[in-house]
Amino acid sequence: MSTLLLKLAAPLQSWGVASKFDTRDTAREPTKSGVIGLLAAALGRSRTEELDDLKALRFGVRIDQQGTFLRDFHTARLNEKDPPFVTSRYYLADAVFLVGLEGEEYFLQKLAEALENPVFPLYLGRRSCPPVGQIVLGLREQDLQQALEEEDWQASEWYKKKKNLEQVKLTIACDAQPNEPGAFLRRDQPVSFDQRHRQYGFRMVKDTVEAIAIRPPQRMTEPPTDHDPMAGWGV
Repeated sequence: MSTLLLKLAAPLQSWGVASKFDTRDTAREPTKSGVIGLLAAALGRSRTEELDDLKALRFGVRIDQQGTFLRDFHTARLNEKDPPFVTSRYYLADAVFLVGLEGEEYFLQKLAEALENPVFPLYLGRRSCPPVGQIVLGLREQDLQQALEEEDWQASEWYKKKKNLEQVKLTIACDAQPNEPGAFLRRDQPVSFDQRHRQYGFRMVKDTVEAIAIRPPQRMTEPPTDHDPMAGWGV
């Protein structure tokens, strides 16, 4: 098996799990349903197409930069006679995540190519949250857990300077077996994205905390040159 690594970063992200009516929540990290929706959009699939091949991928997330919770609210009314009501939407600001997808190499390569040349626009949970920077980090000949543990820390440079650490402990949330100790249920396994009747199932998830070594940046060295900028001035 191989693992495709993605970097999901943006000024705002929102990964709803239990959104109801006037309140739209966000999870602390990307949901499996949200990432599968991202992949389906890149492939150009409609909301009524099957998702079995995407659901079969083993899924994991590493929280490289937690971000901060942000609440946005709107005051609205159905008509002039009705009293106004408030709707709340929650976001993650300045968050960065490392996402891993484990599966057959040929299929992961197809997904990587689609993400680099998407059919439909990509967004991180909501249409108001387009991604920034490079999404596809590449394929790794490792299983999901190992790939997430060994990849370099993907946080922003300003965030790394703020933390000023030699090592950082990052939370990794991966698909787990039903009887695995410490595993818990999360309802973000997509069954159908059909707008007439969206359906989600449960999956088992397990958190682990791993120490990631911070590698110092390599300094660029200039090649030697015979050029002397002061030669023409008789110095």
